[in-house]
Amino acid sequence: MAIDGRNLQILANYCAAAADAMAFTLMRTAHSTFVKETEDFSCQIVTCEGLAFASPRSFGAPWYSGIDYAPVLTLIEDYQEGDICITNDSYAGNVATHSPDIHIWKPVFYQGQIACFVVGHIHNTDVGGAVPASLSRSLTEIVQEGLRIPPIKIISGGQLNEDVARIMRLNVRAPDQNWGDFNAQIASVNIGERKVQEIIARFGIDDFLQGVEGILDYAEQQARNIIATIPDGEYFYADYADEDTDGGYPCRIAVTLRVTGETLELDYTGSDPQLTSSLNMPTGGRERHPLALVGVTYVLSTLDSRLLLNAGTLRPTRAILPAGTVMNCEEPAAVGMRSLTCAVSQIATLGAFSLAVPERLPANSPGGNSIVNIKTVDAQSRTVVASIGPVGGGAGGTPRHDGPDGSGGLSAFLKNTPVEINEAEVPIRVRRYGLYPDSGGAGRYRGGLATVMEFEVTAPNTVVTARNRNRSVFASAGGNAGKNSRFQTHPDTERQVEHGNIDVIKCGPGDVVRLIGPGAGGYGPARERSPQSVLRDVQCGFVTVEGARRDYGVVIVDGDIDAFETEITRSAMPEPNGEHFDYGSARSAFEAVWTRARYAILTEFLATLPVVWRHFLKHQVFAAVSTQPTPQDEQQMARQMAEILHGLTDKFPAIRGLG
Repeated sequence: MAIDGRNLQILANYCAAAADAMAFTLMRTAHSTFVKETEDFSCQIVTCEGLAFASPRSFGAPWYSGIDYAPVLTLIEDYQEGDICITNDSYAGNVATHSPDIHIWKPVFYQGQIACFVVGHIHNTDVGGAVPASLSRSLTEIVQEGLRIPPIKIISGGQLNEDVARIMRLNVRAPDQNWGDFNAQIASVNIGERKVQEIIARFGIDDFLQGVEGILDYAEQQARNIIATIPDGEYFYADYADEDTDGGYPCRIAVTLRVTGETLELDYTGSDPQLTSSLNMPTGGRERHPLALVGVTYVLSTLDSRLLLNAGTLRPTRAILPAGTVMNCEEPAAVGMRSLTCAVSQIATLGAFSLAVPERLPANSPGGNSIVNIKTVDAQSRTVVASIGPVGGGAGGTPRHDGPDGSGGLSAFLKNTPVEINEAEVPIRVRRYGLYPDSGGAGRYRGGLATVMEFEVTAPNTVVTARNRNRSVFASAGGNAGKNSRFQTHPDTERQVEHGNIDVIKCGPGDVVRLIGPGAGGYGPARERSPQSVLRDVQCGFVTVEGARRDYGVVIVDGDIDAFETEITRSAMPEPNGEHFDYGSARSAFEAVWTRARYAILTEFLATLPVVWRHFLKHQVFAAVSTQPTPQDEQQMARQMAEILHGLTDKFPAIRGLG
């Protein structure tokens, strides 16, 4: 049949359904909670060149809808029917981006020729390494982050490579669970292969191949049409992870968005240098790396929900990712927490777009969803390694309605794990799980509320890992900023401990752990919110009576609005300052010292030096700045920075002449 507009849409639907079948198979046959409940996995169908043209429509992690598998496809010398290849090596093609993500791919043959590949990944709960669940901000090099598998054939001509399989099982904490998930992946690509062959039989190989290119071209044109509605210009935004290492300084992600006609450029110059922690992103500098452009995918999809998501969506966009930075690290940098950096880069991207079209995009999402994992033992003394779900926040308030509570925003399709499943599979007792009042940023439209999870540990030597801990210092920006996250043991007792952004703690029987996610930013001035909407929030338990008065100026007495006191209280609230975002007190104080101009001087200085020196010298500069008075103007600041940098070259003569 001819691939005209109607048949192209039919083909796209068939391919999306095939990807759905892959995802459903994987989800229903996986062993780990993190795959079968949280759905941290992806499935795609990609061209012979590696470009994704079909992904699941409502399953898994949509970060990878625009993925390009070409760098790993070319690392296998030849393909035969029945081959399945595997890798989780972040530095072999930059397709796998941290060690727990096991990627596999299988060629789909039709009448003796490769028509496409079926691919996908899962996030394994544990792949060995220095800490349970394999990931922590504190790790400093990739060899600490668990087993690394270079791109190889795990199944050749239908036969399993038993030697590689034994290595995979030997080097992890829960081998049966991991192997069960791996077999689910195999089932997924086998289903995908069969579905694609059925599609080709229906359309014919020539029309299928032509149609695949048409699907990519169609998504590209859709993206260009959306971009054309955004005013041309240059828009700068920065956001931060609270710490660049345990107890460190803020980690900055800066992006300059350039809109020109139907094209976009995201320049990440000004982002932090490569770190000696695991927040680095191994993008390889690829200008359309999906992790660097997830924010673009989210923005374009928000601006037009009819957008078809595939590699064609990203064709009008390029990213500039300076080498040796947190956005484009070099081996052997640790990369396990790259998802936190990716979340911050998404927020920075949305922030830049929001400056261009503020009336069309929401306030900031939290950017600090903790993936909570537990290593413990059950009543039979068997080791249990499990994820008990994300603890995060909702989405930012929008120009038309409140942000969704508890999920949304950057949560993508990832889902929570029901309490019943957690208690059935993990020896813990969940004491509280729900929405946390007053956590969403105030505004004309309220930011989404954070979630709270509290559980009791029942076994000794239990390790709790809260990956992606963030926003305990800086808040999510908006009309009013959202509230900060918290990580506590022994809450509401004399023994209460606040862990801040620490992501690995040890517990024993009877210990109680409480995690509160960060709230999302509100949209617009808080005093413009309808008092009736505030009262409804109080009645629903979303806002306390105290929070209604403090954050919205709405006084509620005996369950009803006191109109007179509300008018007085609101009249005393400060006038809006005209800024698009409220960043919260911590970030505002930080940026009063670390201005954009000061960061530009630091960036230029560090870029001249070898990567191995950059993070160390960043800390030296930050420490020196903290002892100096805040300059009155940029000229004084420039002189101050020049003196500090000159002092460092005297203190560390080894860096002279290294640039």
